[in-house]
Amino acid sequence: MSRTRVIIMGAAGRDFHNFNTYYRDNEGYEVVAFTATQIPDIHGRKYPPELAGRLYPQGIPIYDQSELVDLIKKYDVDECVLSYSDLPYEYVMHLSAEVNAAGANFALLGPKHTMLKSSKPVIAVCATRTGTGKSQTSRKVAEILLEQGIRVVAVRHPMPYGDLAAQKVQRFSTIDDLAKHKCTIEEMEEYEPHIERGNVVYAGVDYEAILRAAEEDPEGCDVILWDGGNNDFPFYEPDLHITVADPHRAGHELSYYPGEVNLRMAHVVVINKIDSASPQDIETVRRNIRQVNPEAVIVDAASPIRVADPELIKGKRVLVVEDGPTLTHGEMRLGAGTIAAQKYGAAEIVDPRPAAVGSLIATFAMYPHMGELLPAMGYSDEQRVDLEATIANVDCDAVIIGTPIDLNRVVKIKQPNTRVFYDLQEIGSPNLEEILAEFIERHKLGK
Repeated sequence: MSRTRVIIMGAAGRDFHNFNTYYRDNEGYEVVAFTATQIPDIHGRKYPPELAGRLYPQGIPIYDQSELVDLIKKYDVDECVLSYSDLPYEYVMHLSAEVNAAGANFALLGPKHTMLKSSKPVIAVCATRTGTGKSQTSRKVAEILLEQGIRVVAVRHPMPYGDLAAQKVQRFSTIDDLAKHKCTIEEMEEYEPHIERGNVVYAGVDYEAILRAAEEDPEGCDVILWDGGNNDFPFYEPDLHITVADPHRAGHELSYYPGEVNLRMAHVVVINKIDSASPQDIETVRRNIRQVNPEAVIVDAASPIRVADPELIKGKRVLVVEDGPTLTHGEMRLGAGTIAAQKYGAAEIVDPRPAAVGSLIATFAMYPHMGELLPAMGYSDEQRVDLEATIANVDCDAVIIGTPIDLNRVVKIKQPNTRVFYDLQEIGSPNLEEILAEFIERHKLGK
């Protein structure tokens, strides 16, 4: 029997999960290649045979997505499966046209064939776009559960940028584990806030193996908290699905893939950042939720900020460093650092582009909308060096660190600097505490 020849288009996350859950042991298909985009330095490697399974003893090559059309012809491909996230619908259909014109089918896998079932109750926190405030929502959920004596194990959407075989299953319970697993800045930004609050975090490549390890965690596990990435839908079947929406990008909840999937699947939708968005944009998001998911509970929330040292901002010329993915494929034009600069009276936000070096030059060229904000890019050691050098080159009075971690731990910043902190703050009722109280009762959890 001939096998359907497949290319999986991804970005070192959903693509590997789709392969593991649907294709790895499926003798009706032959995955001939992965393609990679969004994340640098993934292409040119292989999905290793240790993870690829018995049908792929040589592993599977990973190419740059720019080679897609040539690969379809080279391998006589039948089907290309889109397996990465935070994409405008127009881009998705242009990609479909490119694939179809080359002769192949264009496909999207859904929850039925990719979600895994846990033996523990699962709460999933997802989003309509990158940078909505998903991470602080996850932290809030974890804090509420921990206060009730419920043992929470967080499982983070994949960010495997190193040795894939070594990253099959990763467990983080201390800050030292971040160095042990050679984490990038992007990984630290997601794992460190959980660890600081006493949560164990799992991540890696094989999410079936990760789930089983998390369920049997040596410190105990009552609830699995799926901490989503980008605007992807969960890898695990949720008992409570929370989706965070962003009124700073009103309308995107119905025009980005797969964010609308999260919106339609959600039991709860959090409209975040209502303290800094316009009433018109908040109402647009609310109306769109009601249009596609009228049964969802809507929670209004703010993301108030505070800084360690406001005097370093007031009247000063500041460099603002923001979370990398939020600015890049998240397409945001402001972040927590920008809001802090405005709130605490900075005299000027200094443009870092003339000071950029190495890979940061290419990043600014690829994402011109970022303007005078510096993304904390750190997917590799080279990028960390370039980030440190770029910051050092900027003529400013102070640096505002708007990332979820203290950058001083991973790069040297010679200028005076201050961190921005932000947490989810719900407004009125319904709120997450009320929603989680019902969840706790339904699953017979707690003290």
